[in-house]
Amino acid sequence: MLSLHIVALLIAGAQAAVLTLQSPRLVVASSEGSQLRSESISLTQAVSTPVTLAKSDTLKLTFQVVEKDSGKGVQPHQTFLRFYDEKSGEEGIQPLRVTNGGKAKFELNMARPPLSLPPTSDAPLKVTLLIGSPLHSPLSVSLFDLVVPASQPPTVHPDEASFYPLPEIHHAFRSEQKLPPRPISMLFSAVVLSPWLVLLALWSQVSIRVPHLSSPSIFPFVATLGAFEALLVWYWVDLKLGQVLAYGAVLGLVTIFTGKQALSKIGDNRINRK
Repeated sequence: MLSLHIVALLIAGAQAAVLTLQSPRLVVASSEGSQLRSESISLTQAVSTPVTLAKSDTLKLTFQVVEKDSGKGVQPHQTFLRFYDEKSGEEGIQPLRVTNGGKAKFELNMARPPLSLPPTSDAPLKVTLLIGSPLHSPLSVSLFDLVVPASQPPTVHPDEASFYPLPEIHHAFRSEQKLPPRPISMLFSAVVLSPWLVLLALWSQVSIRVPHLSSPSIFPFVATLGAFEALLVWYWVDLKLGQVLAYGAVLGLVTIFTGKQALSKIGDNRINRK
């Protein structure tokens, strides 16, 4: 099935009508309207002498697109003029308007050059006519070489320097900090830990009595205080602030209840002592 479609397309391409140009002509006029040059254009070879335009001259190009076999005028789907500078590689594409009968006209006024005209140098521009139509074979005609005044170099953009890659940045890192000698580090560590050693020594001289710590009324309160400390450690290791606030709210309610019971128990113990 696919091969049949390919054969059909090949047959359709082979039977596509061929387009040609009828009465192609160029005219060069001065700013006063006097005709400086006028000649017909051959489709078999480009114009031998380049077409030269001064700063105020006008180039007029006229032709009609027709079918080669029937001579009937055709309005192509796409018609362009291509200006190409072989020296710089610059090119410009100018769309052309073609009537239903296939007639087209183009004027190039050098006093007001179109935006499609590329930046020019001392080299001539190759002018080519490109015609495309879904019902006809494409047509490309090399018309003539066009010599126009060289364009002014483009102005340098004030930020042009920032359009290019910047030099590579090489970071210079500081050398690693030297550690002090191990004996000095151990000495200052002992100085920092010495208050804790003194505190433990003093605590050993004091008898700590907590007879009611394991009481069912007091121990839950102490346990909730320990849970608060554990929660802070957990927050430092893994938890987020929102989670700490949620867990802390629950622990707070439990602490209030157990603290009230612990204070009541301590009050009762003092009353019993009296």
